[in-house]
Amino acid sequence: MKPVINVGIIGFGVVGCGVYDIFQRNARAIELRVGSKLVVKRVADTDPDRPRPIEFDRSILTTNPEEIINDPEIDIVAELIGGVDPAQDYIMAAIRNGKHVVTANKELLAKSGHSLLVEAGERKQDFYFETSVGGGIPIINPMKTSLAGNHIREIKGIVNGTTNYILTRMAEEEKDFEEVLTEAQALGYAERDPTNDVDGHDAAYKIAILASIGFMSRVDVSEVYREGIRNITQKDIAYAKELGYKIKLLAIAKEIDGQMQVRVHPAMIPVNHPLASVSHVYNAIYINADPVGNLMFYGRGAGAEAAGSAVVGDIIDVARNINTGSTGRISCTCFEEKVLQSMDEVQCKHYIRMKTTDKPGVLSAISTVFGANNVSITAVLAKSTGEPGSAESIWVTHTAPEPSVRLSLEAISALPVVTEVSNWIRVEE
Repeated sequence: MKPVINVGIIGFGVVGCGVYDIFQRNARAIELRVGSKLVVKRVADTDPDRPRPIEFDRSILTTNPEEIINDPEIDIVAELIGGVDPAQDYIMAAIRNGKHVVTANKELLAKSGHSLLVEAGERKQDFYFETSVGGGIPIINPMKTSLAGNHIREIKGIVNGTTNYILTRMAEEEKDFEEVLTEAQALGYAERDPTNDVDGHDAAYKIAILASIGFMSRVDVSEVYREGIRNITQKDIAYAKELGYKIKLLAIAKEIDGQMQVRVHPAMIPVNHPLASVSHVYNAIYINADPVGNLMFYGRGAGAEAAGSAVVGDIIDVARNINTGSTGRISCTCFEEKVLQSMDEVQCKHYIRMKTTDKPGVLSAISTVFGANNVSITAVLAKSTGEPGSAESIWVTHTAPEPSVRLSLEAISALPVVTEVSNWIRVEE
C-alpha cells in the first residue's frame, strides 16, 4: 500500500475545478476508502490567471502538461481538456510513461479510444472514462462489471442535457426553438456555438461509446446516423402530446441478429415510458439485457459536481488497483467485429406532418400512396391552419422500413394536393 498516491490534472476548467474541490472537501473519507492519501500534486492549464470558483494552491499550477506527464512521482493523470488534439498525444505519452489515466473526453473516446485502450491494456495500465457518458451517472463501470454476465440487447438514452432542456422548455412554455436556445445560452446550458449539442454530435459520441461496450464491437462514430433538434416545432410538440407522446433527442443502440443499429435523432416516445419523464438538464440511459431485463440510470449529465464526482470515482478505483497490484484488469472490451446497419434497415413507427389543400379527397390520395409502398397507418389527425383553402394532416404509421416511408414521402410531395411535407419524426415504442 502506497502511503501517498499523486494525481496530476490536465485542464483546470469546470470539471477540473470540480475534481480538485472534491479532493479537498472529502480528503479524509477518500483516504479511508483507498487506504492511501490522494494528493493533487500538479495542475496544468493554458490560462492560469482566469478566475476560478474555488480556492486552490497556486504553486501547483503550470501551463506545461509535460511537467505532469514526465513527473515520476505522479501516478494518475486526469485529462480534462476535451477534444482529440492535443489530448490524445498527452494520454498516449502518459500511458507510455507508466501512468494510469482517467478522462472525461467523449469525443476522443469515440474517435480514438480503441488505440488508447489497447496501449493501456498491453502495459497493464488503467484507463478509465466513466465521465465520458452521463456525467455523474455511473454507467460505464456497471456495463463493464455489474452487467458483464448479461447479453445487452438495447441501449436507449437521453444523453445531452442541453437538448433535453430545450425540448422540455419548448413543451412547458410553448416557446419556439430559437427562443429557448437563446435562453439556454444565457443560463450557460448551451454554448455560444450550440452545434455540438443541438445537431447531435455530442450524443453520437456517447452512444458510440456505450454501443462499443454493450455489444463488444467497435463502432465507427462517423457511421452513426445523426439528426438534431433544429426542425422540432411547437406544432410537433403539441401534436405529440395529443397523440400520447413526448419528443426527446434519443441516442439508440440495438443488437439485432448479431448486427448493430446505432443512431441519434429526435423521437416520439409514449408518455408512460420511463424516459418521457426525464426533463430539463437531466440525463438517463435505459438498458434492456438478458437476463436482468430493463434498467434505467438517471441523474445530472453535466456540471462541476456531477462530472467531478465521476472523475474522482474513477481515480479512487485506479488508486485501489494500484494498492492491490491489479491495474489493467479492465481494458478494451471490443472482442468482436459486428456489422453496423444503415438506416435503410431500421424499422419503426413514423410521425409525418404535412400541409395540404383543404378539399375532398386529399386524405384518400395520400393514404393511397402510403398503401402503394406497404406503409399502413395507425392514426390520422386533420387540422385547420386558419388559412383559406389550406389544411394540415398528421399521420402516424405502423412499424415500417425507412426506405418505404422515404419513397412514400417523395411521391406524396409530388401530389398536387400537398403543399409541403413539414416534418418527419420517428416513433420509438
